[in-house]
Amino acid sequence: MSKGGLNYRLVIFFLAIVFGVGLSMPTFLQTEKGAKISLGLDLQGGLYMLLGVKTDEAIKSKIKSIASSVKFFTDDNDIVIDSLRIKKDGVSFTLVDPDEEKNLDGMINKIPGIILKKDGLNYALSINELEKEATKEYAINQAVETIRNRLDQFGLAEPNVARQGKDKILVELPGIKTGAEEQRARELIAKAAHLQMMTVDELRSDRAYDMSDDEAAEYGDVILQDARNPQQKHVLKEVPILDGSMLTDAKVGYDRMNQPVINFSLNSEGAKIFGDFTGKNVGAHLAIVLDNKVYSAPVIRERIGGGSGQISGGFTIQEASDVAIALRSGALLAPVKLLEKRSVGPSLGADSIRASMLALALGFVLVVVFMIVYYGLAGVIANTALIANLFIVLAVMALFGATLTLPGMAGIVLTVGMAVDANVIINERIRELFRQGSSISKAVEKGYDNAMSAILDANITTLLAAVVLYAYGTGPIKGFAVTMSIGILASMLTAILGTHGLYQYFMPRIEKSKNLNLWFGIKGSTK
Repeated sequence: MSKGGLNYRLVIFFLAIVFGVGLSMPTFLQTEKGAKISLGLDLQGGLYMLLGVKTDEAIKSKIKSIASSVKFFTDDNDIVIDSLRIKKDGVSFTLVDPDEEKNLDGMINKIPGIILKKDGLNYALSINELEKEATKEYAINQAVETIRNRLDQFGLAEPNVARQGKDKILVELPGIKTGAEEQRARELIAKAAHLQMMTVDELRSDRAYDMSDDEAAEYGDVILQDARNPQQKHVLKEVPILDGSMLTDAKVGYDRMNQPVINFSLNSEGAKIFGDFTGKNVGAHLAIVLDNKVYSAPVIRERIGGGSGQISGGFTIQEASDVAIALRSGALLAPVKLLEKRSVGPSLGADSIRASMLALALGFVLVVVFMIVYYGLAGVIANTALIANLFIVLAVMALFGATLTLPGMAGIVLTVGMAVDANVIINERIRELFRQGSSISKAVEKGYDNAMSAILDANITTLLAAVVLYAYGTGPIKGFAVTMSIGILASMLTAILGTHGLYQYFMPRIEKSKNLNLWFGIKGSTK
């Protein structure tokens, strides 16, 4: 062991303290610049929601998508089909030209999970059970990602969106304080954002008010309301020309009357379908449908190339912005329904913070006092490492933009005890060596060597438990696991490396004083 002065352990310890204090300050001072720790729902208040996913609707969307694929393929290859219908369990149609049967069958067989039944030239397509389950599973995972993307673009700090159980989604929105903010967030989450371009049935458009939905279905039609005027109805072909899955971007713009509109762009496939359809149907009406409401049904004047379009519907700027966010983040394949909602008020969050800070402060003070009384100046060295440990934990959490929750605060409180535990083991090993008659420098050096295996075993097993909690836990449990893991790693640096460096620095003074009671809280002296 080196005799006094600076050493590499002390330099690393000093740099760790600078890192901890420097990156913790923006959180303590709440400055505009710098990485800061965000408070979770239970600490600053907000909105808790449990959503259910209507996975059966995803099957219906899948069937409608298959119908659109068949229509596009037959139109693009000049294959004539008749009576294309979307049914509850599949798609049916009749092929007019028998010579095209092989070509059409080849296309259908490439669609995964399809069950094809033929009666002559009458086709019936359905989805097998394996594909249905895969579609439902994908719909749930897609809903989690879509909702998370929407909330990120909405501007909320650290929203927590996670799958819970088989078909449920947990959403936590810290910082939601007003009813208006809550309503806007709920609407953005629940919005299906299902964009479709559909053909107006010109032959039956005048029967929108006297034709039932069942009668419309017999003609392969669907009756939808107008977005601006709910009393107005439109008769549309049920099989859409294209849908929002081909959308690449959506932005808020303004029309000639300076009213907010949504400008959207399509990918190459969508642009081709859109261009081909408008080129072949000049003079017909094209309906732009969003979430089963018709926003506009303009007449096609000419072929529309470039793969772009516009949605106008009397939006406010905020409505247009939210719809654009929903379209950009993607449509929900399956609608979601609200199963449970809880609002956590800011006052409750403030109470939680006060209680947590009281627990942390009380635990910290008791540990500090005990270490000084029981171990003397060795306790002061251990407390220095403990303070550095807390700063490092907060700094690392701020660096990664972590969210601090109530369980996370509990993890920090637990870290206080765990961080000082290593020094307790080290000090006891040093005391044992003093009782055996070892010199001061040899007792300190051997004390660290003897304590190392016990410290590593305890910390590694606890760290493994924290990793398992993080891997399989939900939001609050993850928060506890994160703070505990950071605390364990930080304590390895401060309690072992840092205190060892301090002992090396003060070794000449310790050996000169020979006062074991002052330095280590043990009666007696040594040579």
